[in-house]
Amino acid sequence: MSAPSPRHHVTLATFITLVALSLATSAADPIFSGPQPSEKTTPFQVLDLASEKEGAERDPIADNAGAPSALVFLHGIERSLVPLLRVIDEYGAQRKDRIRTEIIFLAPDRLAGEQRSKAASKSLRLQSRIGLSLDGTEGPGNYGLNKDCLMTIVTAVSNRVIANFALVQPGIADAPKVLEALARTAGDTNPPTVASLSTRPGDGAGMRRGEDSMRRDNAAAGDKPKDPFPGAVPTDDQLQFLLRRFIRATNDVATTDKLLADVKAHIANQPDLQKQAIDGWTRVLHFGDRYGNDYSRKIGREFLESLQKSTAPRP
Repeated sequence: MSAPSPRHHVTLATFITLVALSLATSAADPIFSGPQPSEKTTPFQVLDLASEKEGAERDPIADNAGAPSALVFLHGIERSLVPLLRVIDEYGAQRKDRIRTEIIFLAPDRLAGEQRSKAASKSLRLQSRIGLSLDGTEGPGNYGLNKDCLMTIVTAVSNRVIANFALVQPGIADAPKVLEALARTAGDTNPPTVASLSTRPGDGAGMRRGEDSMRRDNAAAGDKPKDPFPGAVPTDDQLQFLLRRFIRATNDVATTDKLLADVKAHIANQPDLQKQAIDGWTRVLHFGDRYGNDYSRKIGREFLESLQKSTAPRP
């Protein structure tokens, strides 16, 4: 068989380069969620969860009447976002004469969402206006919120967007740029530092929940194991990312099924990743209804049992 011509080699190399550039460009594509800068913030309804009007329906846009505002939409609460949420909430409390801060939870079920949102608000001791969107997990239809974004932050003045942050995995690393946008929206030329907003008197044990509280219980009972819980958090970044998304309580059936399919594809024919998946699902299922929802726990148990059987040593 004759060797490929030089022209063929050049064409193939060029093709590979173009594909690589295309993939790199796709990976760098920005994520959009919510109205963008210069667009309008339009009315929507929430159930008031933490004010003298608790239980009433209201419109944050109408209530704020064009004043500098920060709208923080949450598709769920994960430990990693708490430090950033605290910075936003504390800034809003310290500059309440300059900016109005609204924290809006999104959930597929109104009753369950109300209960979870109230519990989270109380546990985190949030000081902002707290609401539950009456438009379900999608949020206000004309806002175009992205369910892949755990947190979407929109700041506005005179009902015009000043800044927008679409955060898939929000964390304290996002705080400096978010704080800068809050200060710019509020007209604050001397904002506090991220560090000063990250702590409050009396914080500490009251902020820790889930595994931390259970570790304290075990310590009080005299248990000394370094890690008293079954399983383990995956060390593989992608598997850990998928697991964290899988246990969001706000996921619908289609989203949960898609995430589990992604997990199965990621760990296929890789014993180490399969072991990490077994450990990860063992850990989150150990905590019962602290993580996920009824459907995710059901198919999570089925997935764990199937994976354990398929990886068990053969006699």
